[in-house]
Amino acid sequence: MKCNKEAIGLEGSIWFQKAENRFLGGDRIALLEKIDELGSISSAAKAAGISYKTAWHLVNMMNNLSEKPLVDRMTGGKGGGGTVLTREGKKIIEQFRVVQEEHRKFLQNLEGRLSNAHLFYQFLKRISMKISARNVFAGTVEKVTRGAVNAEITLQLKGDTRITSIITIGAVDNLGLKEGVNAYAIIKSSSIIIAQELHDTKLSARNILPGKITKIIEGPVSTEVDLEVGDGNIISAIITHGSSEKLALKEGDTACAVFKASSVIIGVN
Repeated sequence: MKCNKEAIGLEGSIWFQKAENRFLGGDRIALLEKIDELGSISSAAKAAGISYKTAWHLVNMMNNLSEKPLVDRMTGGKGGGGTVLTREGKKIIEQFRVVQEEHRKFLQNLEGRLSNAHLFYQFLKRISMKISARNVFAGTVEKVTRGAVNAEITLQLKGDTRITSIITIGAVDNLGLKEGVNAYAIIKSSSIIIAQELHDTKLSARNILPGKITKIIEGPVSTEVDLEVGDGNIISAIITHGSSEKLALKEGDTACAVFKASSVIIGVN
């Protein structure tokens, strides 16, 4: 999905809970108000868009969990009976509206304290993504170089770190990629090579990110290596245990993360 550029705001709802059960919220207050207005639970249910059975279930639950009944079913009378709110029911509605108004003011104040609600929303979306790849980096498209079939995408991460990806022209168009667009670089840890002392070495891989090893987790077959490549960007690689021993890697060492541009997947919201 493409990123939505519309303004982002905060929204929330209030529920009162008792004995681990939600018994009072905005929808149930609306039902109580309709009962008070129409004097009939069947009419109130219809106005609220719920069934008569559901309405009575909610009313019974609210009555059971409240210290005093909120709704009273009357019998006899000019109209043959009806359903009315008790004094406690009317008081509950008034109190709920007070709490609801204070809650609205709280959200408005909180929204004002967020310097950029859109960026906060984007952060929440990033951390809620579920993908198998270990490495996901947020950045901005710095350059798109189109070829006949494929395109080269340069993504600038936070700080001065850049990642290059090769994807098809069709993917570029489908994702709406152009300079300034927010996007993600996704790289599987198994696609990353850890190398040292590359000063005079020539490699075909477009992405060579120097950094410092921050963590090593040894296993009987594979070893996980975390490398900080600048400005808090951590890239994880999975290499063989034999390679780790051969390189004699240890935390604090300088090293490079090396991976092909074709190994980088580009994603957008």
